[in-house]
Amino acid sequence: MRKFASCLTLLLVLTSPVWAQVTAEVLLEQDQFLPGEALPVAVRIVNRSGQTLNLGAEADWLTFGIETREGAVVAKTAEVPVIGKFSLQSSQRGTKRVDVAPYFALSRAGRYLIDATVKIKNWDQEITTRPKEFNIIEGTKLWEQVVGVPKTASATGEPELRHYTLQQANYLKKELRLYLRVTDETGGRILKATPVGPLFSFSRPVAEVDKESDLHLLYQNGPQSYSYTVYDTEGELSLRQTYDYVKTRPRLQADGTGKIVVLGGERRVTAKDFPPPPKQEDASEAGQLSSQKTDEPKRVGEK
Repeated sequence: MRKFASCLTLLLVLTSPVWAQVTAEVLLEQDQFLPGEALPVAVRIVNRSGQTLNLGAEADWLTFGIETREGAVVAKTAEVPVIGKFSLQSSQRGTKRVDVAPYFALSRAGRYLIDATVKIKNWDQEITTRPKEFNIIEGTKLWEQVVGVPKTASATGEPELRHYTLQQANYLKKELRLYLRVTDETGGRILKATPVGPLFSFSRPVAEVDKESDLHLLYQNGPQSYSYTVYDTEGELSLRQTYDYVKTRPRLQADGTGKIVVLGGERRVTAKDFPPPPKQEDASEAGQLSSQKTDEPKRVGEK
């Protein structure tokens, strides 16, 4: 039925002298995703109608549909919220970006097609884009652990649990990628499924959980390079650093207080660090200030 509607919409586009000059296209940055991973979609709209398009005033001005390769419609858990008004003058183009993953039941591996429908209320017209293909893939499980979520001192009752899973996937059969999946204890509710980074050859990542139940990962991402990342119990990245194998190999080790630290190797500051490294001029100024000497006594309360 949706395919018939798409053909009908295309016919309207071809027979409408104004609407034929407005086009829309679905764009994906990649075409392979794990179940629960963010699925960012961009819809590019080009206006050559000679009129100004006012978009975003209605809640359903931009909608999405996903089907399997066999034509089965993927169920929606909710309508994808697309927020924000904007205008496109003639000869202009605009792009709207949204993450559609939370609003579709994409739990099974397979080949899918996604399209978008743009509605122009003032013209009583709509256009459906050509479908874009993508894959939902299953990664190979490397490691898993269930941990408790720390509570405040006043909290009572049983702790909430999190299930960490590390998965490896061969992206387009060209690159091994490491993924982190965070769910509830049963695995039925996905909190986060996120790509951690590329794996070098068939190296095995090392995973440790600290006293706060945060996950520390150390994995090889180059011939002499290692990435160190830390994620909290919601699957959010809190730290990313790079270490090189210089004289000794970097490794994870717990200290006496339950903290996880990196021993060995040599830290290398990169643009991919998180939090981001300070800018060159900021670092230079900080260095100059720290090198300046002063005999002025500290005020009471200063450290």
